[in-house]
Amino acid sequence: MDVKVTLAALAASVGLAVFAGWRGARPPDFRKGPRMIPWRPLMAAAATASLIFLVHLVNLMGVTTGQARP
Repeated sequence: MDVKVTLAALAASVGLAVFAGWRGARPPDFRKGPRMIPWRPLMAAAATASLIFLVHLVNLMGVTTGQARP
């Protein structure tokens, strides 16, 4: 993946994490029934993806992360 694709994926995953965090923090409305989308696990997955994309972006910039393998 190049830098443009990584930045787009990072922006999308951050946006999804923020939106899912907002929806998951709202109080439940029992008149509407149960929530059909698990917002909190979706937020955690999007935040994890954001972190992975951020590390990938740093690697594309030339910074070496992790241990060097012989």
